[in-house]
Amino acid sequence: MILIVVKWHVKPEFRDTFLDQVADFTAATRAEPGNLWFDWSRSVDNPDEFILVEAFEEGDAPAEHVNSAHFKKAQLEIPPLLSRTPDIINVQVNGNEWSALGEMAVKD
Repeated sequence: MILIVVKWHVKPEFRDTFLDQVADFTAATRAEPGNLWFDWSRSVDNPDEFILVEAFEEGDAPAEHVNSAHFKKAQLEIPPLLSRTPDIINVQVNGNEWSALGEMAVKD
């Protein structure tokens, strides 16, 4: 799978509405064939920083995502909400799902 983690640095005036403003983009991406997950979180240390963890099946899914109409729309609509260019990590990972963290196993 292709695993992507993005740090989004949002202008302070959009911190409370950012997730609402990207809701259509989020829903459209989650509905894409080959999307495994597309999950937003907010930094506990910086209220203006949002973290996106997304994953796609290998093959055509990543290219189809960046060439989709909703991605192109997001490229126009999201940058004005940001204080700087997002930071990204993009890696290929074996498998297509989460694994259990054995070092923190919960025992019955």
